[in-house]
Amino acid sequence: MTTSLVDAESVLAIEIGSIHTRALLFDVVDGQYRFIGAGRAPTTIHAPFFDISEGIHLAISHLQEITSRILLEESRLILPGKADGSGVDQVVLTYTAGQPLRVVVMGLLEDVSVESARRLAASAHTIITEAIGLNDRRPPEAQIDALLRARPDLIILSGGTDQGASRSIAKNVDLLTFALQIIPREKRPEVIYAGNHALVTPVKDVLSTYTQVHVAPNLRPEIDVENLSPAQDILADAEFHIRSRQIGGLQSYRSILAVEPLSAPFAFARMIRFLSRINNPGKGVIGVDLGAGNLIIASAFQGNSAVSVLPMGTGPGMAQALRTIPISEISRWLPIHIPESVVEDYLWHKTLHPTLLPVTTETAAVEQAAIRQVLWNGLNQHRTRYPNTPLLAEPILAAGMPLTQWSPQTSLMLLVDGLQPFGITTFVQDAHGLTAALGIISTNNAILPVQVIESNAFVNLGTVIVPLSNARYGTSILKVKVEYEAGNQISLEVRQGSVTALPIQTGQTARVHLQPLRPITIDPIGKDTTRSFKVIGGVCGVIVDARGRPLSLPTDAARRRDMLKKWAAGFGA
Repeated sequence: MTTSLVDAESVLAIEIGSIHTRALLFDVVDGQYRFIGAGRAPTTIHAPFFDISEGIHLAISHLQEITSRILLEESRLILPGKADGSGVDQVVLTYTAGQPLRVVVMGLLEDVSVESARRLAASAHTIITEAIGLNDRRPPEAQIDALLRARPDLIILSGGTDQGASRSIAKNVDLLTFALQIIPREKRPEVIYAGNHALVTPVKDVLSTYTQVHVAPNLRPEIDVENLSPAQDILADAEFHIRSRQIGGLQSYRSILAVEPLSAPFAFARMIRFLSRINNPGKGVIGVDLGAGNLIIASAFQGNSAVSVLPMGTGPGMAQALRTIPISEISRWLPIHIPESVVEDYLWHKTLHPTLLPVTTETAAVEQAAIRQVLWNGLNQHRTRYPNTPLLAEPILAAGMPLTQWSPQTSLMLLVDGLQPFGITTFVQDAHGLTAALGIISTNNAILPVQVIESNAFVNLGTVIVPLSNARYGTSILKVKVEYEAGNQISLEVRQGSVTALPIQTGQTARVHLQPLRPITIDPIGKDTTRSFKVIGGVCGVIVDARGRPLSLPTDAARRRDMLKKWAAGFGA
């Protein structure tokens, strides 16, 4: 028996993705929680199984093979674990599988309650198919027709400050009641009511006759106050109820789980919020998880978090990206000449074959270009949706196969080019895709995530320093002196428009001194007194990115491609 301060409980985290199902094992090693290994298998929500159970069984079997740990007995999971070390003590489950939930948002003012309902919906894997507010000039019968055509899985009903408007909300409830009576019972959407708290009882009494009603705290308790976090927990519950009907076998696993299943975006955001509480209080934390179908962006500052689930990815999600991003915006990131028609053909091909790997120089260049632009567009959408998103982040955490399949140098280049951070930022790579699992485990085990993060399960890609200057391209703007612990030191100059790697090895501690040769800004929102600080070298060391913000690419194609190659060399990519 362990004598450590942690409970000696092994945890199996199951993740149901659109393409793959994964089984992640965590256990105590030498008195500390550690990530043990991961098994993977195809997700089996489609034909011929239409049930997640087979995919879960195959993923656990794969995990059993690679860890040489007995987890199954007569094809059944051993739960709880036995004294001989076989089996596991707890199981948790997250999911991203399934089509986006079709959502209708209803409120009063378009730029107040309706917009808050949109932001709430955007924090989950959803697509908004209709919006109805006070400014909607369609007659009631046309609005009912619109509701029916939208075929929603979920309706978010908001509006009115607490003790505020009631008549307009009652009008929306009447409209919704008519629509629900027309829809066959087995196809009726569930409803989240997140409006005037004084109307909770009458609204629930009326609508619960026809469908499941979830009550959340008012999204707008006051006209200038938005409160999304409590409603996001209710949205997570509603999503699980709906997914239980859509995903075969999901409900059956509920009885063996230590906590309620949770969609991966909410679990991911929970972990980012946790990191913001234990890291630099003056900076926020940003997390990005890029998959085949979606881009999850979560940000947090001093424990307050926001999450966006954007229908953009490197597989099926590329279709939505191509509808909103001009192909020229992607092609501008190519370091070699590839016709735009070829770029577009390859990316559309990826929507049909998301597991296709880029095996040539050309296809790798196209995919890397698309990743940069998807990250840039996604972060801008997130910042527009949540204006309080921190400008300075420490760290920025990256997950998802499209971001982790490259060399560390290339991954860092894609992240810096796509997210374009300010100040001094450490980039951390979740190469094993643990963040969402740790987020749900933290629900009843706060020690495990801390100890896994402190282990080597996450990869420190490197620290990026961004000096901002108005100097001309090629002008020396900064002298950098690196002092090593052994006492030796080196100095070098940084030119405007360059990417410069400092000679600091992985795990090596050094003090960096910045001596401006031209007016520069390191912290664009603070007092900007940071001129000397200690760093620990990541896999890619320490990078000084003096290209300015936002990045400006030359319009001349040949010069642009030459510059991209120089930047890549600066990252070591």
